[in-house]
Amino acid sequence: MFHEIPKKRPDTPLLDQVDSPEQLRAFSESELPQLARELREFLLYSVGQTGGHFGAGLGVVELTIALHFIFNTPDDRLVWDVGHQAYPHKILTGRKGLMPTLRQKDGIAAFPKRTESAYDTFGVGHSSTSISAALGMAISAKLMKEDRRTVAIIGDGAMTAGMAYEALNHAADLKANMLVILNDNDMSISRNVGGLSNYLARVLSSKTYHHIREGSKKVLHAIPKAWELARRTEEHMKGMVVPGTLFEEMGFNYIGPIDGHDLPMLIHTLRNIRDLEGPQFLHVVTQKGKGFTPAEQDPIGYHAITKLEPQRKEGDKPVKLPKKPKYANIFGQWLYDMAVKDERLTGITPAMCEGSDLIRFAEHFPERYFDVAIAEQHAVTLAAGMACEGMKPVVAIYSTFLQRAYDQLVHDVAVQKLDVLFAIDRAGMVGEDGPTHGGCYDIAFLRCIPDMLIMAPADENETRQMLSTGFFFDGPASVRYPRGTGPGVKIESHLKPLPIGKGEIRREGQRVAILAFGTVLDNALKAAQAVDATVANMRFVKPIDEALILKLAATHELLVTVEEGCIMGGAGSAVTEFLQKEGISVPVIQLGIPDRYIEAATHAGQLAECGLDAEGIQKAIENRLARIPKKTIQYKSQVSIV
Repeated sequence: MFHEIPKKRPDTPLLDQVDSPEQLRAFSESELPQLARELREFLLYSVGQTGGHFGAGLGVVELTIALHFIFNTPDDRLVWDVGHQAYPHKILTGRKGLMPTLRQKDGIAAFPKRTESAYDTFGVGHSSTSISAALGMAISAKLMKEDRRTVAIIGDGAMTAGMAYEALNHAADLKANMLVILNDNDMSISRNVGGLSNYLARVLSSKTYHHIREGSKKVLHAIPKAWELARRTEEHMKGMVVPGTLFEEMGFNYIGPIDGHDLPMLIHTLRNIRDLEGPQFLHVVTQKGKGFTPAEQDPIGYHAITKLEPQRKEGDKPVKLPKKPKYANIFGQWLYDMAVKDERLTGITPAMCEGSDLIRFAEHFPERYFDVAIAEQHAVTLAAGMACEGMKPVVAIYSTFLQRAYDQLVHDVAVQKLDVLFAIDRAGMVGEDGPTHGGCYDIAFLRCIPDMLIMAPADENETRQMLSTGFFFDGPASVRYPRGTGPGVKIESHLKPLPIGKGEIRREGQRVAILAFGTVLDNALKAAQAVDATVANMRFVKPIDEALILKLAATHELLVTVEEGCIMGGAGSAVTEFLQKEGISVPVIQLGIPDRYIEAATHAGQLAECGLDAEGIQKAIENRLARIPKKTIQYKSQVSIV
């Protein structure tokens, strides 16, 4: 159906006139730089109000405008890798007015999401998926005889993952009609951006060059020696001035590098490339945080920001709250302390040095620090190889990213019973980043692996103790801890391990026993106060404290398991499986993350939604107790403090 494009309003900011790329394409090219300035200013303001990923979006303003200007989106497919860079895309595709709801409950998502907009062609969150997804779309277009183009936009960090190269290799083999754009925002591949490279990009992307190149192939293939000479000459000429030899060898037509903030150049190049046949590769160089000096100078620190608070008025005294360490900081300090004590320790991370706080360790022990980039599978098997030779590797990895290395965890580490410790960061729900980053499944997918030690600390001190426990354990071990800060307990400096598989009673009560796994213990204790329940800090998911479960089942009418992980296959399931094996019949409530994805909200809001806050735990207990007749049982005399 034809939709009339609203007429441009000369006295209105350009960005206010864009609710869709169709309206954007009605602008003249000369108006686009002004639109870019307005878009960058709006992005600075809106993310400052909500918090969120920051630097990458500022760096792709011009590229985003150029792509929607040249390509007929959403019929032409744009696939954004990771999604950190997709905020300008959201603003230009009808969601400008919704930006104040970004990363909030019932608001727009932090990443592209298919159910949110027709322009979000592929849901993302984890990196390095764009080329594979775009290739699938390009193949589908060919099979369905649909005339549309497909573009994958991938950052240089995401290009470190093997999945990206697997997709590039397949796309070249199929000679797929697709464009891959490398957004090089760290100059990690090339600094060669200037007049010569821009000139070459114009030439290499032109239809004239493409026709001559393809025509020459047909002619010279009949003369093998001449063809080989021409091929080598072209390869060497490109190799002298551009870094595209690798992509050319893989079968892509490489173009670039070009300045990703030069709108006329971007538009000219994309217009030339758009209708070229076969796999195309465009290399653009951008500046992360472009247009905001602090982000330009500190691209890592401004990768994402929290909500910017307004400046205080003169004379206002700042309110200083005591600063508690984050769980990642507890891990970072432990890693450094244990490295001082044991020279066998190595630290491995898949591009999460700052997030997992390996900074101090990396500075003091550079020869034992390994950032493998976005290559989770390699990280785990690298650790396995080190463990084979007597080292004690520690893999610091987010729960959501450990999923990507599951085969390696099982086959390369667990089957061989190797001493690898997994420090699983961001376990549980992660608030505003939503379901793509939630660490909801690690208990379930680790618990089924034989000989795997799984620990869930309740606070900062237990986190440190359990890291030591896992480090000294003979075999694969894991410690799962959440994002953010804990209750603020005193942290002991020693590096002594805990007794394996032993929990503890934190509170004694009547009728009900709450078995808490991990940092939900605090909410369990609050709920227990209201219903006079016994509370056990279980500490270990595997091996589970069977003796403690038997005592609690024998002296209470109702058991309640609480965990910040999925109910299906989780720690609560371990309790019920053990009770069934022992032939013990006692009512059990399993509280955890239900069988659905928990959308973005505050972490406290997500806990409440799942019934894992103190009020939710209390209500679940009271509802069940109302259906259980009271029994006369001796409670406290039969439950000893473990």
